[in-house]
Amino acid sequence: MGSRTVGRGGRSLGGGLVVAVAGCLAGALTACGAGGGHGAVKPTASGAGAGASSAVAARGGTIGAPGSACRLPVTFALAKNWKPESTVPDSAGSTSSPGSTGSSGSAAPDDDLAAEIADALLHQGPVTAVCEVDAKPAGHIGFLRVWTGEPGAADARSVLASFVGAEKGAAHATYRAFTTGGLSGTEVEYRVTSAILEETKTERALAVTTPDGPVVVHLGGLDDEEHRAMLPAYELAKSTLRVTAH
Repeated sequence: MGSRTVGRGGRSLGGGLVVAVAGCLAGALTACGAGGGHGAVKPTASGAGAGASSAVAARGGTIGAPGSACRLPVTFALAKNWKPESTVPDSAGSTSSPGSTGSSGSAAPDDDLAAEIADALLHQGPVTAVCEVDAKPAGHIGFLRVWTGEPGAADARSVLASFVGAEKGAAHATYRAFTTGGLSGTEVEYRVTSAILEETKTERALAVTTPDGPVVVHLGGLDDEEHRAMLPAYELAKSTLRVTAH
């Protein structure tokens, strides 16, 4: 699989890097903007907060272990029908789509620009997007995304604060500590406003540190309604989070 961009809104930018980035540049703001969404802002669920509990989704597969769709420093269960896909470039480092090279076989200038934009979209603060789990097969518009970083001294709270701080339009963050499966981490709920779309929606994420580096699991969604509908999948991931066995 070639390198893929990862939209911050309710849909993926996969399926061909150059085509996807061209779509972003053409104005697919709901996919590429920091706070992509549509329609009127919907209120946050009553009592919802970083410490609020939610139902846990029915369990489907598991990702993170060798041989799974995404090899990660952690493993966790996926909600039924959610589809995982790696966002890590293939072994050849290919970032161009078929037919995009010139007669000499070298990458076209547009391909270089696409690769540069993709690289920017795949990084947020100290972490890089490595996996996205699509909710569309389960009837929702959004993704559970996994980001990883290099091993270091930073704790989960610091990593998560840097992750949120790097997201344009993020505000009103509420942090809390949690423990699961022998792991201690931090989770956050925050609001993201798109200056272009003039819309605000809720996002949340959690961070843990492992011997292989920090891991951030992020849940966005097209809007607040979709975000609330996908919370059980997030809760399932959090409750089953474990360090990957070596």
